[in-house]
Amino acid sequence: MPPRPETFSDGDGETCRAGGVLDPRLRASHRTPDASSDEVAGLNPQTQVRRPAATRTSALLARYGLATLLFAAGLGLTHLLQPIVTYPFLYPLLFAVMASAWFGGTGPGLFAVFLSLLAVSYWFIPPPDSFAMKLEDVPYFAAFAASGLLASWLSSDRRRIERKLKERSEEVERKNEALRTEFAERQRAEDERRTAQEELAHAARVTTMGELVASISHEVSQPLAAVVTNASASLRWLEAAPPNLREAREAVERIVRDGDRASEVLTRIRALLRKTPSRQERLSVNELIRDAGALTRVEMLRHGVSFRTELDADLPPVAGDPVQLQQVLLNLIVNGIEATDGSDGGPRELVVQSERRDPDGILVAVRDRGVGISPEAAGRLFDAFYTTKPGGLGMGLSVSRSIVEAHGGRLWAAPNAGGGSVFRFTLPVETPP
Repeated sequence: MPPRPETFSDGDGETCRAGGVLDPRLRASHRTPDASSDEVAGLNPQTQVRRPAATRTSALLARYGLATLLFAAGLGLTHLLQPIVTYPFLYPLLFAVMASAWFGGTGPGLFAVFLSLLAVSYWFIPPPDSFAMKLEDVPYFAAFAASGLLASWLSSDRRRIERKLKERSEEVERKNEALRTEFAERQRAEDERRTAQEELAHAARVTTMGELVASISHEVSQPLAAVVTNASASLRWLEAAPPNLREAREAVERIVRDGDRASEVLTRIRALLRKTPSRQERLSVNELIRDAGALTRVEMLRHGVSFRTELDADLPPVAGDPVQLQQVLLNLIVNGIEATDGSDGGPRELVVQSERRDPDGILVAVRDRGVGISPEAAGRLFDAFYTTKPGGLGMGLSVSRSIVEAHGGRLWAAPNAGGGSVFRFTLPVETPP
């Protein structure tokens, strides 16, 4: 006994049967249509159900109709060639079978084979105009039947394979397009991240330079004061009777030397404050350390911290951005000065070392004798916006690590053997072209 259909009750008191005309999912087709209903828009649900079946029927009739037309064309061509070719020339019928299978598929191809077998049996195997067949003609008929079936199968199968290949190619193209879109999105996100990182690095540089105002002022004022002193001396030598040109010339040469020195200081400061894109240059790590020490000399004197360097004279050059690497050294040195300033007793010393780490790397260490690193701060030391200084922004170490890693190196911190802390970072040596 068939299962009883499930019923539903709508709001109008009518009972609707699932799967029937009054199925609640098709309820809209039984209501009075208004200006916005599906029927007015030509979207009657019953029409939607019938349309795929009607489309499939039309497509099926079209394929079989095409097979019939191709068979008729092949039959007519075979009849035309019959007076010319003594033996029955049945290739046009085979071509019709192949074309029917190619354009219509397996069913229309087999239908064309069936029609061709009837035509061959009736017109081209003696006696003509009869389906009767002699025993010696049976192998010929069977060979034609096998040829027709094989031609139909090969043609429809090849068409099916080509369609699958086309579908797979389109699918691969869609996936490639999706990958290209995803790559473009990732590239844009990477560009935005790099821009944000450069903005953060610039802000950190400005902050660091703000902490070094006294040192910068001294580095600039010292050569300028020497320029004024030498200019006054030069005027006195020129006003003497007779003028002492040799002494005046030496004074002017000292003016030029001190002016160049002041210009170099201002150039370094301007490079650190300027917002410029990253660039790669051939650099000497020892020169970067010396420049950073010169910029922080007065800051060390103000805090009573002695500065010492232990530099390997045979270091190979590195490839990197001079402004960014200078920023890393300034951050580490300024942090070391402030840490040493907060220590109780003991030597107030800051040491910067450079050495060859391995055949492909250089190690730089900044050692201080300050308060050291507390256990709770050790795990968050390089986190963005984390700081132990009252007025700090917490960007220096985070930006420094990002810069070192962007150059292919590593930055880490550890307790110093004699007290305080040591910050180390590595840089790869320049690879020859």
